[in-house]
Amino acid sequence: MIRLSKRLDELEESVTLAITARAKAMKAAGRDVIGFGAGEPDFDTPENIKEAAIRAICEGHTKYTPVAGIPELKDAVIEKFKRDNNLDYSRDNIIVSCGGKHSLYNLFTSLLDDGDEVVIQAPYWVSYPAIVKLAGGTPVIVRTTGETGFKMTHEDLSSSITGNTKAFIINSPSNPSGAAYTAAELAGLAEVALQKGVLIVSDEIYEKITYGGFSATSPASVSEDVRKNTVIVSGVSKAYSMTGWRIGYTAGPAEIIKAMGKIQSQSTSNPASISQWAAVEALAGPQGSVEAMVKEFALRRDAIVAALNSIEGVRCPTPTGAFYVFADFSGFFGRSFKGGVISGSVELASYLLDTAGAAVVPGKAFGENTCIRLSYAIALDQITRGVEKIKKALGDLE
Repeated sequence: MIRLSKRLDELEESVTLAITARAKAMKAAGRDVIGFGAGEPDFDTPENIKEAAIRAICEGHTKYTPVAGIPELKDAVIEKFKRDNNLDYSRDNIIVSCGGKHSLYNLFTSLLDDGDEVVIQAPYWVSYPAIVKLAGGTPVIVRTTGETGFKMTHEDLSSSITGNTKAFIINSPSNPSGAAYTAAELAGLAEVALQKGVLIVSDEIYEKITYGGFSATSPASVSEDVRKNTVIVSGVSKAYSMTGWRIGYTAGPAEIIKAMGKIQSQSTSNPASISQWAAVEALAGPQGSVEAMVKEFALRRDAIVAALNSIEGVRCPTPTGAFYVFADFSGFFGRSFKGGVISGSVELASYLLDTAGAAVVPGKAFGENTCIRLSYAIALDQITRGVEKIKKALGDLE
């Protein structure tokens, strides 16, 4: 009998991907399903980016590239950081990988030895703890709540750091809550990290998707000392609706970037050449498509927050960024339906999918069982109809 790695014992399949797959299967079987689960924009990739990819094919850019990415894309990333964040990097501070998830995997595989700890605030993106575990590390979870805006204080961070702590992850704006840190809040966290000698890992994939005049800040911009102690992970998937193109990038100290390149050279090698050329156009080309997408997301955000808060027993904070709401449905826990009892977010998500045809993601997957995550990266009429279906299903509980 084949014996698999013991690391798989603690590893679970991505719940978001599983929910999306189940919803697609139900749709294929003829069910009316509204998918609030997907973590990707529903807009098409902008035409100028697609044309850049076609041009790359026609010009023969279809061969292996340097492992860490083509110079043109590294330069576009460098210019992006200078333009948007007032941060200066050189090519040896940049690596391009096969998406943000791959970037994080390379990073933690490069950083962690068995038993090293990484501080992660909950609610968290589902893959953070899994990636840390795969790299041999130990996730240390710091719980936050809706009452605190789903944000960690510098006191929270300080008290969670031990002699084994190697890094902490910050995701602002956040998946799943949409919470975002102010510059002052980030400065407080960064100061703790510097004092304790802990690396900051800043996931900035939703940086451009913010609302109400809020502008996302990178902790690396706090000071030069903090920049040298920060690794930024980002990509083109969310802001440019390029999820399937699989391009992420990392900026950080040269020795860390070099180590990540060593890992990447023995695993995937370079990201797809055509996708890299498309990403050059995304970062360096016109940004009007991003602004238009965010404007539409803002309308959807307001609509879904209002609709959910109109349901008695649901509490839905207004997110500052990203394209998710993380609403508290715990008022329905303990209620029953034919065939079962709603004991937590997993049972509620299953009930809503089976009964209402509404595909949502249980908060337990993000480390917060009281909540449900709904993506509003779907059309307004779908949001309205989907929340109505949820409202009816909740009303049928006993």
